[in-house]
Amino acid sequence: MWGEVRQTLKLGWPIILGNLSQMVLGIIDSAMVGAIHSSQLAAASFVNNIITLPLILGIGLTMAISPLVANALGEGDTDKPLRILYNGMWILGLASFAMALALHLGAGIVYHMGQDRIVADLSGPYLKWMAWGMIPMSLFMAMKQFADGLGKTRLPMYLAVLSIPINVLVNYAFIFGKWGAPRMELEGAGVGTLVSRLVIMAGIAILILKGKEFTPYRQHLREQLQFRADRMRDVFRIGIPSSLQYGMESASFALSGIMAGWLGYIQQAAHQIALGYASITFMVSLGISAAGSIRVAFAHGRRDWKQARHIGTTTLAMAGTYGLACALAFIAGRHQLPLLFNDEAPVLEFAAMLMVLAAIFQISDSVQAVGVGLLRGIQDVRIPTAFVALAYWGIGIPVGYALAFEAGWDIAGIWTGFVCGLSASAVLLGFRFLRLTGKH
Repeated sequence: MWGEVRQTLKLGWPIILGNLSQMVLGIIDSAMVGAIHSSQLAAASFVNNIITLPLILGIGLTMAISPLVANALGEGDTDKPLRILYNGMWILGLASFAMALALHLGAGIVYHMGQDRIVADLSGPYLKWMAWGMIPMSLFMAMKQFADGLGKTRLPMYLAVLSIPINVLVNYAFIFGKWGAPRMELEGAGVGTLVSRLVIMAGIAILILKGKEFTPYRQHLREQLQFRADRMRDVFRIGIPSSLQYGMESASFALSGIMAGWLGYIQQAAHQIALGYASITFMVSLGISAAGSIRVAFAHGRRDWKQARHIGTTTLAMAGTYGLACALAFIAGRHQLPLLFNDEAPVLEFAAMLMVLAAIFQISDSVQAVGVGLLRGIQDVRIPTAFVALAYWGIGIPVGYALAFEAGWDIAGIWTGFVCGLSASAVLLGFRFLRLTGKH
């Protein structure tokens, strides 16, 4: 068992660090504009909730690439991975451009979603910058998934970490008007995010096209860089359900953020603080999930079901242990951790309460994230998509709304809905993987 854990961690820790670095970009934006006023923090939260769904839908499509690439390696085919990436990037590029254009043209929607006027005024320009930042982010993620599927997880991680200082410097210049740049406040944070994403997209493209590490996988470029219906079908077959899985989960959190805005910007700001920390821990869970998915997909390509099941059970155990550690940390730091974002007493009071509720769902959140990845590794995506829909939209959102607005629990009711939905998802997905691999 410990050998499997070590192998998963060896593959997964660069993915985890890369995920965290991208999450840090959002935290940097929130922390830097939160220092100006809580209304700017609330607007950042609001826009992030709007942008989350289209961004995750795009990134969800890329999630098909790493298991398909790892499966091809398990089959012994070294030409197939680049064909998968090339066709996948066309799908991703067109989809992300269409979503960015729609958000830019429809930015006025911020005035029709029940938010405080000051939040809506701040949100429109920031939304436009963040919308165009989706394109380089989606393309970077596609190429990152390609590298991860080949087991080369460190190179994308280095680029993702590099984006942090770039983001900080550009943010500092445009948020506060330093070094000759205009003072743009929240809008400047959008500029920083866009610039940092463009840099890492260009960096990973150069590595894949020129780097020695990828030479064995680009031996027949003329044939590999062609449209192939079978490769597109594979990406759609796994990518669309994966996109829907992450999209439904993210949409439920995004809707909860909008509902939090109905309770006023103080509770909305507290919601963003607690959700920021829960999102950080979730990035680690996604890294564990991705590593487990790649390893299971490789075993699946070799038709080694016994090994796939063994990898999966140890990865699920890792997820549960990690979730427990996060829960204890959230409870212990519930009063200190929110201070990183804001020092207003009403915001801190709500945030401390939400940190406790976030602690309660840490184990189930980690287990369900890993369950989705393991099932993707064995190319089982349709039934898990139905499970996710039931857990979040049949349980989580209705329970949260009822408790918040009918039972009078306010923001605590919304977060209790999270607990119910995530727990249901963890149980359904975990048992699904164990049942399917047990058949073989």
